[in-house]
Amino acid sequence: MIRVLESTGLERLFARRAARMEGAEAVVRPILEAVKKRGDRGLLEYARKLDGFEGRSVRVPEAELEAAARTMPSGFGRAVETASGNIRAFAAMQLPCEQQRQLSRGLRVGQIVRPLETVGAYIPAGRYPLPSTLMMTVIPAQVAGVKTVCAACPRPTAAVLGTAHWLGVTHLFQMGGAQAIAALAYGTKTVPRAERIVGPGNIYVAAAKKLLAGEVGIDFIAGPTEILIIAEEGDPARLAADMLAQAEHDVDASAFLLTPSRRLARAVAVEIERRLSDLPTAPVARRSIDRNSAIVLVRRLDEAVEISNRFAPEHLSIPDESLLAGITSAGSIFIGPFSPEAAGDYASGPNHVLPTNGAARLRGGLSAADFVKVISVQKLSAEGLRSLAPSITALARTEGLEAHARSVEARTAAPRARAAEAGRRG
Repeated sequence: MIRVLESTGLERLFARRAARMEGAEAVVRPILEAVKKRGDRGLLEYARKLDGFEGRSVRVPEAELEAAARTMPSGFGRAVETASGNIRAFAAMQLPCEQQRQLSRGLRVGQIVRPLETVGAYIPAGRYPLPSTLMMTVIPAQVAGVKTVCAACPRPTAAVLGTAHWLGVTHLFQMGGAQAIAALAYGTKTVPRAERIVGPGNIYVAAAKKLLAGEVGIDFIAGPTEILIIAEEGDPARLAADMLAQAEHDVDASAFLLTPSRRLARAVAVEIERRLSDLPTAPVARRSIDRNSAIVLVRRLDEAVEISNRFAPEHLSIPDESLLAGITSAGSIFIGPFSPEAAGDYASGPNHVLPTNGAARLRGGLSAADFVKVISVQKLSAEGLRSLAPSITALARTEGLEAHARSVEARTAAPRARAAEAGRRG
């Protein structure tokens, strides 16, 4: 049964697990090196060894994608259409805008936005097929204007293949693990070299992304999924259902309820047990609930908010907007009794590729902005430069960078002064 704890015992519970990252890095290093040195031959070696791949090329033919799309059940196709529409609309809202502004007379500044050329999206294929992750990673890149979007999945199901075709993905590769990340980072004859790799994965995928960060851009290092719920009152059945929805992802997933109500805590604990009795994914969810999850008794809701900010959860559920102003760190926030985390996983629009393991202290979830470069632009007139010249030259000379100062004076000094200066140097 799920633990019910006092808030004073939280530090040990919330201590982040190292997730065996050091050991995983040692495992993936030779894989990365093999793909870097031997390209497709190294990739195929590990795809056959680790994924059971039997083909000659990891690239999935477009005809296979098209055939899978034709067999998509109509209900699933409508779901993909609805979800992708909302994901696309939300991604468009996130894009940085091109703009220019005149800061002062003769000084105009701004920014232009340019998409990355090629990106890679990693789609896990472990316990569950995840066409939703394909949508969440591919659509923001498309909205950003990325020319080539590559998707990697070690064992793509018909749903993944059909969704790829529906989205217009032509570069789908049947490859997984560290070898897939290496192929996207370094490029091979078959796999284009990506400028950024995004998407969740197991610890070996995470370790590969960590080791290759700098060689290629990444979103973040993802760990086990997590949810934190804050509730003073509410329907125990709904709260239990939300905790189990997270727990069924993985045996390392975690679900927490923070409440000042001892009665609600007991009711939710009982409801979790009742719902586990007929849940098809109970073998996974049970381990997650028993090992990694808890109901925590707090004194007040503001204490719950403070704990949540320290935890920086991937998913945060709050009862209403009144707590929103106090939240400083969370991957994605779900407000009110009719905003289950599952809505965000699939169809409401905000991205479900989110920071875990406390990384929400540093950034939010995957965004269309992750697929563009924002490039600054500036234009100064002669008058604008003259007005800034005293500040520029004073700062440059304070830093000892005389050529910087003279590059400005070459444009702003009177012609006679420039000629005299040139004579002195001559």
